[in-house]
Amino acid sequence: MTPVTSPLQGTVVSVDVQEGDRVRTGQQLVVVESMKMEHVVSATVAGVVERIDVSVGDTVMQGDPLVVIAAADSDEHDAERDAASPATTNAGSVRTDLVEVMERHDVVLDHRRPEAVARRRATQQRTARENVADLVDDGTFVEYAPLIVAAQRYRRSLEELIARTPADGLVGGIGKVAGHSVIAMSYDYTVLAGTQGVWNHHKKDRLFELAERQQLPIVFFTEGGGGRPGDTDGAGVAYLDCLAFNYFARLSGLVPLVGINSGYCFAGNAAILGCCDVIIATANSNIGMGGPAMIEGGGLGVYEPTDIGAIDVQVANGVVDIAVEDEAAAVAVAKRYLSYFEEPSRGAWECADQAILRGLVPENRVRAYDVREVVDVLFDSGSVLELRRGWGEGMITALARVEGRRVGVVANNPAYLGGAIDVDGADKAARFIQLCDAFDVPIVFLCDTPGFMVGPEHEALGAVRHVTRMFVTGANVTVPFGTIVLRKGYGLGAQAMAGGSFKAPLFCVAWPTGEFGGMNLEGAVRLGQRRELEAIEDPEERERAFRAMVDRMYEHGNAINMASHLEIDDVIDPADSRRWITTMLESAPVSPRRGKKRPNIDTW
Repeated sequence: MTPVTSPLQGTVVSVDVQEGDRVRTGQQLVVVESMKMEHVVSATVAGVVERIDVSVGDTVMQGDPLVVIAAADSDEHDAERDAASPATTNAGSVRTDLVEVMERHDVVLDHRRPEAVARRRATQQRTARENVADLVDDGTFVEYAPLIVAAQRYRRSLEELIARTPADGLVGGIGKVAGHSVIAMSYDYTVLAGTQGVWNHHKKDRLFELAERQQLPIVFFTEGGGGRPGDTDGAGVAYLDCLAFNYFARLSGLVPLVGINSGYCFAGNAAILGCCDVIIATANSNIGMGGPAMIEGGGLGVYEPTDIGAIDVQVANGVVDIAVEDEAAAVAVAKRYLSYFEEPSRGAWECADQAILRGLVPENRVRAYDVREVVDVLFDSGSVLELRRGWGEGMITALARVEGRRVGVVANNPAYLGGAIDVDGADKAARFIQLCDAFDVPIVFLCDTPGFMVGPEHEALGAVRHVTRMFVTGANVTVPFGTIVLRKGYGLGAQAMAGGSFKAPLFCVAWPTGEFGGMNLEGAVRLGQRRELEAIEDPEERERAFRAMVDRMYEHGNAINMASHLEIDDVIDPADSRRWITTMLESAPVSPRRGKKRPNIDTW
């Protein structure tokens, strides 16, 4: 005889066998309730029920006998009965509660929303979920809060909200991009025009907090119309106490923030986009801090969405860092951008024949050239990603690699204003230097400038404050940086391309075409030798004297003479430039970082 005892103190709520019944091992015999939880007591052996010692309602203690079984071998009849028993688990069946959960998750997916998908196809755009799926590695995306709906239960049925406001218009979660964890988020324009609702604000808060805690980059697709006026659930008035913008802005300088926009992006959506380190926008983008309704409501006129912040405007004014044709191209660029902030294992790399560099700066010192050719040859082939190309044309800022190692590149563009640093160029460079420093990206400066741009019209733009950003920013970076003077290194502008002093970089070298001075040499001669020149009455003789004085100044300020006075570290063969850069990277490795190094990265 085998007694089956109670595993705990409780009350018998069910006796599921009778004396004389044949039972199998594991079959339910009795159910005991304790602290509002039911505990199934099963047969420990196969056999026949010899005796039942309890009834429904009895109180039992741990160890009290419930049923006594006379052990016996199972037979074929038992096996057939077991197979037909409703208690037998069918591995192919799905529980009712799980069916409900699976249905709620399935209803938010694109295949259940054909009308919404059709609307995206009509505008030649992808769905939010398609963009996220393209961004992250296959099978890696874990979505957060897909079951929320718009906070409008006071004005709509739950069934309608589930069908028409899936995920409250925001798809978000954690996935991997090239094997590295990333938070991917996308407003869904097919849900209430991608507006920001009560619950999707809270979803953003949750994901932003995770980004801070785990130091994960964020890629955010920002298309949408801003704040949503139609949410009715809750006791709020203006919801100006929502935390999403504060939380997101606090991430600046801690983790890479990548904004991608396609279509209309206004008000609160544009505020999220504007906080990003880099903004990638498609050709159909319209971006503005106020949309048509806000403009009209302010009595400022009636406009179509396409009248506001078109892509050509936002590229020319510096809002958009990288303009692309469509969402597929935007995702490809975002993946590439993120790669510069995850130091990879150094694999295969290629570069152009470095001897090409010897001929890219013309021997004619007043002949313009394309500095982008220098950049493309100098750094690893295919590794250069230029930011803000359409704005601040006198300055080039780009991410690149040298032997697989990431670097930031700041280069003067002599094809624009002769390489002079104007207000926009200085702002562009200073902000990019902040970006590199915040994420431990070493910097290479390629200097060819006659100095800061001057004149009444430039001073009217606040040049004194703008251009000196390069001093304040460059002098306070902690990443290694070096300066290569390609040709002109004049005055304060040249110092700004070297952290404020030619002694500030870890190396400061020049190509043979380098020339230096406290200011443009022609100007220095005209200013410093004015009396001598004015004393020469014959114009031709005066011009010959002027040219002779300039030649002497050039001889004095050429690269070899600078190096002989230890004002630069060396004059080098341009083909050796990469060796200087790699030596810097190897001799001053960047230590792993936790937390912020800078309070934030300027949005401008």
